[in-house]
Amino acid sequence: MGRYELKLPSMGESVAEATITNWLKEVGDPIEAEETIAEVATDKVDTEVPCDVSGIVAEILFKVDEVVKVGQVMAIIETDGKTDNKTNEPLAKAETPQQSAESLMQNITEIKETIAAPIDFSSSERFYSPLVKNIAKKEGISLDELNHIQGTGMNNRVTKDDILNYLTYRNQKTITNSSPTLTTPTSSFVQGDERIEMSRMGKLIAEHMTMSKQTSAHVQSFTEVDVTRIWQWRNKVKKAFEAHEGEKFTFTPIFMEAVAKALVDFPMMNISVEGNTIIKKKHINIGMATALPDGNLIVPVIKNADALNLRGMAKIVNDLAVRARAGQLKPDEVKDGTYTVTNIGSFGNVFGTPIINQPQVGILAIGAIRKVPSVIETPEGDVIGIRYKMMLSHSYDHRVVNGALGGMFVQRVAEYLEKWDINRSL
Repeated sequence: MGRYELKLPSMGESVAEATITNWLKEVGDPIEAEETIAEVATDKVDTEVPCDVSGIVAEILFKVDEVVKVGQVMAIIETDGKTDNKTNEPLAKAETPQQSAESLMQNITEIKETIAAPIDFSSSERFYSPLVKNIAKKEGISLDELNHIQGTGMNNRVTKDDILNYLTYRNQKTITNSSPTLTTPTSSFVQGDERIEMSRMGKLIAEHMTMSKQTSAHVQSFTEVDVTRIWQWRNKVKKAFEAHEGEKFTFTPIFMEAVAKALVDFPMMNISVEGNTIIKKKHINIGMATALPDGNLIVPVIKNADALNLRGMAKIVNDLAVRARAGQLKPDEVKDGTYTVTNIGSFGNVFGTPIINQPQVGILAIGAIRKVPSVIETPEGDVIGIRYKMMLSHSYDHRVVNGALGGMFVQRVAEYLEKWDINRSL
């Protein structure tokens, strides 16, 4: 019999951990290769974890609602073959006494580092996940402090967010023995008011947005775009597209194509920041912010958007939007975005100031298309006419994107839209 260590696979860029929401198998159950063993949740997507081998579930190492790091062993699978993945070295290759001694000394050193200033959790009646314990050890949080942190998890369990919020609070203010409990500003609550607990995804989104504002120096540029030509062209081709493809042709793929072209023209908008290092992205992967039925938000990613023709863009946009709202996106479909577009016009908004989707450096908000009176230049002189116009709101990270680049980029998007070829075929 072999033993296979099932590890949590990569969940996407900047995702280091996931919360187990459901085990589909129990200890002793048979499982086939590629069969789903567990369901997990991250701040980006809810997904399934398949098993790589066939066998019997021997051990389950984490409970529901516990946090697992990427690469950490979740379960042990007993297999018929010799598939023990703990080591790739032959058993016959024994260590020499000198190697054993060196290995032992190294292990002792690592153990000393691990257990330095240990915290005895055995005296606490409260449950703490391994992740919370590790954070507490690293940050020097005493057991008494932990016991006073208000938990928002199941059965008042202290989550990762709870302890990180506590650390932020502790770094800002001195914790006294008389008032060790983390408190947050509260509003008055009167009879008739309703308290609504934030959803898990809502909490994660709130954390991500707050982190983005704290990380990036947000600045905005706005421009008005005349999309009359696009309006007329879409009305001309949409019925043929719907008849041929069996799905609607919206404005979104047109906007995505213009953004992709502008990113090709301005590659320094297609970057990310790590510390003091700028990473210039090879691929143009545009995130498409999509509102979910429960009011939350998810951002599926259009991979290699600059290589798609308009028909292909339209089909991918429709597919991602439908499956996003149905909760059917895969982890690969929400990772590796290099720039984000959000269509606030679908809610009737004219313009806005969107928050950057980290670790990206820019996000474009597309406002509602409106009929407005406008000055039109003609060979015979200026006249007043009715035009279809919308606002583009560009938020960018002023640490690495100056006003000139941020302004020129959004203006280039506007130019591609205003100069649309009305005789173009789809």
